[in-house]
Amino acid sequence: MLKTILSISGKPGLYKLVSNGKNMLIVESLVDKKRSPVYGSDKIISLGDIAMYTDEDEVPLHNVLTNVKNKENGAKVALNTKTATNDELYSYMAEVLPNFDRERVYPTDIKKLINWYNALIEGGLTDFTPENTDDSEAPEEK
Repeated sequence: MLKTILSISGKPGLYKLVSNGKNMLIVESLVDKKRSPVYGSDKIISLGDIAMYTDEDEVPLHNVLTNVKNKENGAKVALNTKTATNDELYSYMAEVLPNFDRERVYPTDIKKLINWYNALIEGGLTDFTPENTDDSEAPEEK
């Protein structure tokens, strides 16, 4: 599910990939359901490609979002990202992902995570597990 959810630099919110054309993508806003074209010159990233830094390794975003969902019992995060202090953001993140790298995960990253989670919940997207696993990585049996 997260592979088709996009963050577009310069545009607020999250977008769902609807279709792709020759030199553009057609996306639909999760908030107002309006469709618009996005071109190759825009910086586009799929939420399925994002990970959070931890002390050991990187954790895929779908795991972090699932942790947030479990902590909030499927509801939106009540923490107001506009008025929250850095200490409040870091303590919230420590509850969700205890071993996150405090030097490489910034307060703005935590705000973005919370805002994305809330947007996904508002849009009715609550299953954060990856769609399918790549069978090419599995060892072949002979």
